[in-house]
Amino acid sequence: MPLPTADQPWPPKALEPVRVKHAEWGAWWSGDAEALASIYGGQASTTLNNHPAQYRGGVQGTLARMWWGQPLPVGEQRTKLHVPLAADIAAKSAELLFAKPPTLTVTGNPEATAWLADRMAGGLAATLMEAGEAKSALGGVFLRICWDRNVAGEAWLDTVDADRAFPEWRWGRLAAVTVPTVLEHDGSTVIRHLERYEPGVILHGLYKGTATRLGRQLPLTAHPVTAGLATGSEREAAVATGTTGLAIAYLPNVRPAPLWRHVPTAAGLGRADIAGSEPLLDAFDETWSSWMRDLRLGKARLMVPHDYLRPGAPGEGATWHADQEVFTPLRMLPSSDGGPQITATQFAIRVEEHSRTARELMHQILRKAGYSPASFGHESEGPAAVTATEFRARQSASLATRAKMTRYVAPPLAQITQALMDVTRAVFGADAAPEPGPVLVDFADAVPNSALEDAQTLQALNIAEATSVRTRVALLHPDWTAEQVDAEAAAVAAERGLGPIGDPGSFTGA
Repeated sequence: MPLPTADQPWPPKALEPVRVKHAEWGAWWSGDAEALASIYGGQASTTLNNHPAQYRGGVQGTLARMWWGQPLPVGEQRTKLHVPLAADIAAKSAELLFAKPPTLTVTGNPEATAWLADRMAGGLAATLMEAGEAKSALGGVFLRICWDRNVAGEAWLDTVDADRAFPEWRWGRLAAVTVPTVLEHDGSTVIRHLERYEPGVILHGLYKGTATRLGRQLPLTAHPVTAGLATGSEREAAVATGTTGLAIAYLPNVRPAPLWRHVPTAAGLGRADIAGSEPLLDAFDETWSSWMRDLRLGKARLMVPHDYLRPGAPGEGATWHADQEVFTPLRMLPSSDGGPQITATQFAIRVEEHSRTARELMHQILRKAGYSPASFGHESEGPAAVTATEFRARQSASLATRAKMTRYVAPPLAQITQALMDVTRAVFGADAAPEPGPVLVDFADAVPNSALEDAQTLQALNIAEATSVRTRVALLHPDWTAEQVDAEAAAVAAERGLGPIGDPGSFTGA
């Protein structure tokens, strides 16, 4: 399917529900207070005492009735505070999944396995960490293959946030992806570069339009960024990738995504960790802002008679010097009890009420996202050092969520890393990468046992006489090859005087 050749609305209308939701999730992820106020209340929320959207039904009315959508009273400064809990959840999700990079293996091809390990050590691990955070925040992330001979002598993987690409699905599988890039935007005119990923090819097009319209297609030579893609004056270029599949992959966060059940263009998208928790996040910010308001109003203040004020220069008003130690006697009427006419005011700060409310809201948000409060430093009472078993018990929800995410991430990650070898060989020559093969993605245990726990397990297996020496060596060193395990098992048997173990079928009774 070619790139658009005629003017059309942009972004595509079919993806409008996805774009709106991505904008909302993106505002929570970025923590931009102005963006949150704009999404939930529009510009009116900063200038009017009220706005009609609050009285509407449907989604627009619901959003406007959120705390972030409430208008700011005239004459008051914005005192709403945002707690970056959504960003913390995204960062923790990436840490749980990719802090220990997955192992990429090509069965029967040690050269390809070593090549992928070099890519992981050379920057792919950091790219996956970035992808993990965007995946959690927006429900998914794209990984695309890039190459530029002026930048590097090999191809590499780059992240594309889910709100920057327009995917197409067939039977739940990714069929094509269009990635737009704004090259120029002068306020009224927008020049866009569209990259359309299809099996075995990437199509490039240049368009001049507006913020809401794609506009007319231009020759690729009309802009320096795309000029190098053209071999003449054509308006479209097709760049072969050297792989039979797509040079881009979509890593969903988790599925299913109830939001997209009735949106055919979003059938394969995942759901964000904060999906469904937006009202709770809104209430969490309201609680925190109320707590800070108590602190602000709870400051000790003195109410003094006008006669206590010291007049300043003309036009400067009068001041009260609260820290002055000696005052000149003033003529004033005594109070009813004969004391000075100074009133001290200090409101109570409801620390416990706010703390408990915020804690309960946070726990509900984390529970909805599938994470244990202990992963975020809560409910960590007990000894400072805990065993792996105790740690797993405290973080069981987080570890279960991590295990679920690995099942969604492993297949597309295997596909795109195999395609990376294909593209590298096609663009930079057969010597730039080994012969590719099916990639296996293995995520290591998030909480490995200590050496003592492993020793205790192996000792119990040995006493039970339920495993061989070789099996116990393999359990202790799961990352070893079969040759290394055999050599170590033979060494252990020799030290214990067991000697080589013969084939029972060859025993003759002699």
